Amino acid sequence: MLETALRPEDRESPTFKANKDAWVALVRDFRESLERVRQGGGPKAVERQHKKGRLTARERIQKLIDPGTEFYELMAFAGWGMYEEWGGAPAGGVITGIGRIAGRDWMIVANDATVKAGAFFPITAKKVIRAQTIALENRIPTVYLVDSAGVFLPLQDEVFPDQDDFGRIFYLNARMSALGIPQISAIMGNCVAGGAYLPVMTDVLIMTEGSGLYLAGPALVKAAIGQEVTSEELGGARMHYEVSGTVDFYEPTDEAALARIRELAALYPPPRLAPWAEGRKAPKEPLYPIEDLYGLVSPDGSRPYDLREVIARIVDGSEFLEYKGGYGETLVTGFARIGGYPVGIVGNQRLVLKKRGRIEVGGVIYAEAADKAARFILEVNQMGIPLLFLQDVTGFMVGKESEQAGIIRRGAKLVNAVSNSVVPKITLILGGSFGAGNYALAGKAYAPRFLFAWPSAKYAVMGGAQAAKTLLELEVEKLRREGKEPSDEELKELYERIKGRYEETLDPRYAAARLWVDGVIFPHETRKWLIKALEACALNPEREPFRIGVFQV
Repeated sequence: MLETALRPEDRESPTFKANKDAWVALVRDFRESLERVRQGGGPKAVERQHKKGRLTARERIQKLIDPGTEFYELMAFAGWGMYEEWGGAPAGGVITGIGRIAGRDWMIVANDATVKAGAFFPITAKKVIRAQTIALENRIPTVYLVDSAGVFLPLQDEVFPDQDDFGRIFYLNARMSALGIPQISAIMGNCVAGGAYLPVMTDVLIMTEGSGLYLAGPALVKAAIGQEVTSEELGGARMHYEVSGTVDFYEPTDEAALARIRELAALYPPPRLAPWAEGRKAPKEPLYPIEDLYGLVSPDGSRPYDLREVIARIVDGSEFLEYKGGYGETLVTGFARIGGYPVGIVGNQRLVLKKRGRIEVGGVIYAEAADKAARFILEVNQMGIPLLFLQDVTGFMVGKESEQAGIIRRGAKLVNAVSNSVVPKITLILGGSFGAGNYALAGKAYAPRFLFAWPSAKYAVMGGAQAAKTLLELEVEKLRREGKEPSDEELKELYERIKGRYEETLDPRYAAARLWVDGVIFPHETRKWLIKALEACALNPEREPFRIGVFQV
């Protein structure tokens, strides 16, 4: 059992209470943001959808998943604050996440026709691609609920041509099919132009009455070849079911199509599991309440905390087998179980430590810690169990002593180990995720299977205050070259303006809008989300051989 320092009376301390009070305001803010996102295109757009006899994307998902189960929405903040000149794109115009259908987890991708008729903005394509990538890497069967007008033409140059743009969706359709990952599509509205390929490339295609599937709509056909044709004749559900043979199942309504998906989903055999998941033990709840996280960790990162206290509220039975606990202590490494699954954990220690007469700052990676973590990652890969990274990192230690200790060489060793790791990686950002620390602890560039962030997370090369000072110096130098000498008052105003602009980009909603994280989750839901992520990772039974490249010892 992990011995924690927190005593019952500590929950009454000013620090604990101040942390909780700050979290209340932050969580309320994020809940309100999520509520706005979930309104999609707004009440009028929802009403238009209902007048067509169609459900909204979220209504469809709720009717599709098993009664009483939860839909784990991913990338809900996609597009947040983007495309405002076009009226915005809540949730990127597409809903994605993991839901249980016929007793098995499926990735669900549902176009939101209340947002610009389900048109694909650049972020829409990237979100669908990310959902497919998660499904491919974890062998998650996938359902597509199609209701889209195709590419958003004013931004077509950002949607259409690049490697990770619209065409990648069909590429991943084909790759998933080749790997035997089940894919079911239901066209429940528009499905036009290049987007028509997505459902046709899946295992099973369902189409509802009143929907349209065609490369070009009636107006474009008339303009292109002068042919006059109705929507039904050109690409209606009955035509594709009875004439072209493109559709496998014709259904009169959304509800009938969703029932057909559930019926088909139940026919697939159960998946093979990863070897590390076959020995899953019965989960044990942590000994300490997870709500303690709100008092332990300050959302602004201003107060130190013991990472072991956080771990004790996430892992089964609060049992943590710490690895090299007395060495390289600014990183905590060790083994635990979460939801019965074995995991290796690597995370930043945020306490200020006194070691051999030297003070080590929390959140900073020192040379010895980098060595320890690299060695631990090799061990976890040898064992073949998943890795969980807990980030609250300022970066690597700088200065003469650190350089002489080989911080670059030893940090590169850690980055090498993370890069070549073949076990499932899951990353959770608790606070700061700055500079090379983001890379060393499996940031987005290092292909974690899932990457989550708390509302307290901050993404940047450096913190707001440090960055603002650096940018201020550059701005002042530019003014002086122009023969201007700013006053103290002007300097203060300029600093605050630069800092405010920079800190806007530190908000995790900014990162989530651009899909740098897969979801912003609340601290009290952390264990639930990690278990769901591990359950998803367990669906891929393949294990790649672990190889390590050249690095400076």
